[in-house]
Amino acid sequence: MLFDSHAHLDDKRFHDDRDEVVARAVAGGLTGILNAGADMFSSARAVELAAKHDIVWAAVGIHPHDAKDAREEDYDRLAAWCALPKVVAVGEIGLDYHYDFSPREAQRAVFVSQLDLARQVGKPIIIHDREAHADVLATVKNEGKGLAGVFHCFSGSVEMAREVLKMGFYVSVAGPVTFANAHKLHEVVKAVPLDRLLVETDCPYLTPEPFRGRRNEPAHVRYVAEKVAGLLGLEPEALAARTTENTKRLFGITV
Repeated sequence: MLFDSHAHLDDKRFHDDRDEVVARAVAGGLTGILNAGADMFSSARAVELAAKHDIVWAAVGIHPHDAKDAREEDYDRLAAWCALPKVVAVGEIGLDYHYDFSPREAQRAVFVSQLDLARQVGKPIIIHDREAHADVLATVKNEGKGLAGVFHCFSGSVEMAREVLKMGFYVSVAGPVTFANAHKLHEVVKAVPLDRLLVETDCPYLTPEPFRGRRNEPAHVRYVAEKVAGLLGLEPEALAARTTENTKRLFGITV
């Protein structure tokens, strides 16, 4: 039983066959998919998908790419969504210094506002961090006290992973862990305690081997789990059970 802890089923690349994608996930043994919002529109779609599919839960939030468009009234709407039973997190939120689609000052301001929102609504957070490791860590340490959450699609070092763990956060790995040259990520996996590890697809992005270069989907989380299990010397079923348990514990999912 697997749980894809981070997906974007609302993406336009699923418009023609979204129901079939969900059906393949169920057939592939998934017990859950967490669909993360990236802006107000995709967050609304995440809420709709969670209401439609038993296997889907939602997170709502404003990605750093869209921080420049955030409005004060958006936070009230995010808070209202967080009151719904299948909305289990605020995310994905954070900083992205690779593309800088939003000014860094705006990214940081919206990140801090959503950390405060998560505290107010009592939800864990899903953190996006791309080429912004130091600022993300500092912001969470200074502004995110008392919050739980996960650094999704982790791309930092073993040393950074240890800092994340000290703060009580989880580490999630995606398709890149299956890549032959992902030596740093392999070492991270080995350094993270099994009870703090999640697996994800981040679909439709970051497709794992052997499907690299094609559209990703939740059913492919099994390839991430199998690679992680191999790195840790575990049977895939045992790794799947532990990461699913971790996902449900972090996000308060009881079914």
